[in-house]
Amino acid sequence: MTILAKSKDTKRNQQAVSLKEHIGDCLVVYEFVRKAFPKAALISGMDELFWELLRITIICHDLGKAHSEFQKLLNHIPNNWKFQRHELFSIPFVDALEEIDKETKHIIKLVIAGHHKDFDTLQSQLAFYDTGDSFGGLSAFNEQKCFTDIFNENVDVKEVHALLNEFAVTYHKVQPAPIDALIRIYNKTPITNGHQHYLLLMLLFGALKWCDHLGSAKVTEVKNLEISDFAFLRSKHTALKIAGKDFYKHQAFCSTLLGNVILTAPTGSGKTESALLWLSNQLEHTGQGRVFYILPFTASINAMYKRLRNEMGEEKVGMLHGKLSDYLNNYFDDLQYDVNTKKESIENLKSKFKSIVTPLKIVTPFQLLKHLFGLKGYEQGFLEMSGSYLIFDEIHAYDPETFAQIKVLLEWATKYFQAKVMIMTATMPKFFLEEIEKSIETFQIVKADDNLYGQFRRHKITLKNGLLSDSLEEIKGKLKEGKKVLVVCNTVKSSQGIYKELSREVERGKSVLLHGSFTGADRSKKEKDLMLEQVQLLVGTQAIEVSLDIDYDMIYSEPAPIDALIQRFGRVNRKREKGICHCYVFKQNNESDYYIYNKEIIAKTLITLLDIEKEGGIIDEAQLQLAIDKVYPDWNIEDKKKFYNQYNYLAESMQLLSPLKKNKHSEDDFYKQFDAIKILPQTNKNLYEKYLSELDFINAESQKVQIRKGRFAQWIHSENIKQDTTAFAKQNKMLEQRYWITNKRYNSDLGLMADEEDIWQTSVLW
Repeated sequence: MTILAKSKDTKRNQQAVSLKEHIGDCLVVYEFVRKAFPKAALISGMDELFWELLRITIICHDLGKAHSEFQKLLNHIPNNWKFQRHELFSIPFVDALEEIDKETKHIIKLVIAGHHKDFDTLQSQLAFYDTGDSFGGLSAFNEQKCFTDIFNENVDVKEVHALLNEFAVTYHKVQPAPIDALIRIYNKTPITNGHQHYLLLMLLFGALKWCDHLGSAKVTEVKNLEISDFAFLRSKHTALKIAGKDFYKHQAFCSTLLGNVILTAPTGSGKTESALLWLSNQLEHTGQGRVFYILPFTASINAMYKRLRNEMGEEKVGMLHGKLSDYLNNYFDDLQYDVNTKKESIENLKSKFKSIVTPLKIVTPFQLLKHLFGLKGYEQGFLEMSGSYLIFDEIHAYDPETFAQIKVLLEWATKYFQAKVMIMTATMPKFFLEEIEKSIETFQIVKADDNLYGQFRRHKITLKNGLLSDSLEEIKGKLKEGKKVLVVCNTVKSSQGIYKELSREVERGKSVLLHGSFTGADRSKKEKDLMLEQVQLLVGTQAIEVSLDIDYDMIYSEPAPIDALIQRFGRVNRKREKGICHCYVFKQNNESDYYIYNKEIIAKTLITLLDIEKEGGIIDEAQLQLAIDKVYPDWNIEDKKKFYNQYNYLAESMQLLSPLKKNKHSEDDFYKQFDAIKILPQTNKNLYEKYLSELDFINAESQKVQIRKGRFAQWIHSENIKQDTTAFAKQNKMLEQRYWITNKRYNSDLGLMADEEDIWQTSVLW
């Protein structure tokens, strides 16, 4: 009789899969994993023996499916398979393995036992078996059988042995023993950092999970980056040579370096090319490893994904962030896919990006930080991080708590997982730099040539009295002259008011407002419009500060910290083709700005800018670091406290992180840092329900807006947010979807209007 690993699924048109076939599929992935993560063996502490242990673990992980009642289940035959775990019935076969010591067998048994359920869940399942201590040890009064008896009665050892022989696995006689001690002891004293087999357990488990998952999906290829994937850099270099130019010195230098690098260079001086040149050299000389290009904001991730996908091929580049579905939905709309094809394509691409199939991913830091908090699948995440290359762009852009988490990530990635790091920024406070240096220990500092900084004299600062709103007539005049104008406000409310006034001065379709209070659908459309370079007027908030590849003639900005202003200025004359361009900064804040930025930092910034203005106003980018240090001589007390509290908490938590176990408290701490809740403007209610009725959940979710938890609580209290329910049919069943809805006004040009509300529609439920 053929031992099945998967049952036939007629609804999904999937055939039954034999256990032999499934193991074979997993071993195909295993070969790709060996090539993609060559440093995992050394990191595990077992050297090349690691790969043999993984092979054995793959072969043995599902042998317990040979249980007769489980086979009945897979064959859709009435059975007594209840509350049991097939993986536990694989354990006796591990004990029978030859040429593997007892301690290593123990690790393999832990990996196999936990490859579907965490150990806390497994322990709850032990109640199914008589372990000898039920009812005070009076097992005779129990109806449960002991594990050993169940195994002997239901597992045909001869059939399993025949399968093991096909995979050339040597073994002793199988002698099943109770498995409760394995689970209970590990739950009581789990393996944590400092144990000699900690990294072995972590990586072996992560590797098995990937092989099992991708093997089940019939994945037949896991891509790696090749030197040929960087051919576009050579083409770019050739084009520069033909034009009588060359790579900048810092770019050329990065192409020769091995190991960790900290690069400081002006905005628009080719930091991305520097990173890719560095990366190409690492891959050529130190071997394969997954690549993570880390950016702070989704808009910049989307733009970088589009760029690298075009340069390196869509099979080699992926991305991950919280608004990925919105982006892909918009992307497949452009391809004019029908709803069903689009849904399938989105899910396939998301699955691919989340797996190890894609060798280079552009991500937010939270896609990596979640592993530090022990979120589900973190062991797989650590395998993917082993021997990886981490490229951080604009690392200064994070708040103190996120930066503290990044510091822990850098420490772990470089110390335990042999990751190599490249950190890039235009400017950075010294105390930021010091923390980074302490994290990665061994590194080289690269700074753009002083002569290059001289070539980047492209901005002239002018401080203006009063509020930004006092100078709207001046800005209108610049628009009438045909100038491309960037206006940056500190709050959504301010940006909305200013946009309403200024957008009347330009043609329809040539103005964009960009902030965080748009629906996912509208936000994606606006980001796409910006890339067309036909937008004459862009009004935005902090969302435009980092890594958006846009180029304007001038900027009018509300007061902000100097590092934020430098980023805003970087969106003006980005390509240095316009001579000296004007950067106007207003001295007066709106009252609400003080809730966003530290008052003292703003004051120091304005004093520093005044000094530059007195010297003629031309920004010498070589002197920007001095300006940063004037404003930020050290942490302010509040930020320093936030940083060290978060750093100490996470660093200590990491010491207790145990493979195969969940930490619900740590998970909660991770999600608490995301200060946003999705709500539906009632103007979008009909469209939302239409998409739900079509089972188009991605488009339905893209009709919602994110708001801060504090604002959510306020609006709940003031009855501006309520809960509603809609019903829709799915597979001949009626389902209900509950969601939060607001009566605050919304339109696609301005976003959610916090100070304006509509009358509640009568269908809204309390």
